[in-house]
Amino acid sequence: MVSHNRVPVSVWFRIIFCVPVFIESQADSQNADQKLNVAFITDAITKGAGKICLDGTPGAYYFAKGFGDGINNWMIYLPGGGWCNSKEDCLDRSLNERLGSNKNATTKALVTFQSQNKNINPDFYNWNFIEIRYCDGASFMADVEAVNPETNLYLRGRRIFTSVIEELMSTQGMNNAENALLVGNSAGGLATILNCDRFHSFLPGACRVKCISDSGFFIQAEHLRGAQDNAINKFRKIILFHELAEFLPKSCTQRRAPELCFFPENVVNDIRTPLFLLNSDFDRYQISVLVLPNSTNEVGWRDCKNNISNLPSCLKNNTSNLPCCTENQQQIIMDFQTSFLKTLEKLDDNPSRGLYITSCYAHDFIPYPPYWKGTPTLQNKTIQQAVGDRQFKIYIQLTAM
Repeated sequence: MVSHNRVPVSVWFRIIFCVPVFIESQADSQNADQKLNVAFITDAITKGAGKICLDGTPGAYYFAKGFGDGINNWMIYLPGGGWCNSKEDCLDRSLNERLGSNKNATTKALVTFQSQNKNINPDFYNWNFIEIRYCDGASFMADVEAVNPETNLYLRGRRIFTSVIEELMSTQGMNNAENALLVGNSAGGLATILNCDRFHSFLPGACRVKCISDSGFFIQAEHLRGAQDNAINKFRKIILFHELAEFLPKSCTQRRAPELCFFPENVVNDIRTPLFLLNSDFDRYQISVLVLPNSTNEVGWRDCKNNISNLPSCLKNNTSNLPCCTENQQQIIMDFQTSFLKTLEKLDDNPSRGLYITSCYAHDFIPYPPYWKGTPTLQNKTIQQAVGDRQFKIYIQLTAM
């Protein structure tokens, strides 16, 4: 247990004030030309995977082959995209070619941490890069054999993750991995936490296996009145609809209700694989979705939410930045930060876990160039530098303010 007056030995966090630097360099322009073609699971039927996206299309991934001294290093990326938690919600999602289907998947551009440009991505530019397409709606966790004939929805995200990893091991050389990194943001950041040790188990011969979760540390907000019930109910619906209970970490479900085991705060203490958590304690998504809806009966919440959504993400956080929010609304937003930091304080002291906690009104950092190499910075380290250090065992220690 970490006391309120100190932070884990693993890392000290600092509340920062930051203004993003939006400069497009020549390297950024060159990187925009890098495209990857989609690859479908070639033997999905024989592997027992088959129809695994919500709409029944096969799993797929993007692959950039490593080179030079990175030929045996691998980065697996799980993108964000939220969740669905009902028949209607998941049916709508299954029609979305980006979130529920691989029907028309074609190419994607490489950005920031995926880039093969050494100027943009000095630590990982020559690694093998994989992006697994997110088309299931439950953070790659569901594995329901039966298909409801009424909806024809396939709830098999766990098979997407498994079948891609197995194909990479059997046909692309990942069985020879020396270093491997599982990275995800938002719903993919949560998937990274929940699948971290499982990912490690696929690579027993690798020298180093680590995980990075960007904006995936969703909190119960138990210190914030009303928000806890909203957050738990949201995750309970996901778990019930996708039948996730048996696939959540047993170390958690043996002690807690399944819906509580979708919250990283109840899982990360049991993760054995080195884990790096990148998040904002003013997480824009969590504030807007998990906190503010509880007060929709108060006049002005829509304007306040729009105010937050339209703020420059890494702007100094004080009440003058939220002119459309009342004093009470501003206090609730500040209370979320307090709740977030108290949640971090509950984590045990683990020297293999790192934190990079900002106070930007933001959600998702690593996919975006202004954050990757610009601001925020902690102890003069950008996110790109911190992520690079973390992979290469340079311990991050941030001075508290």
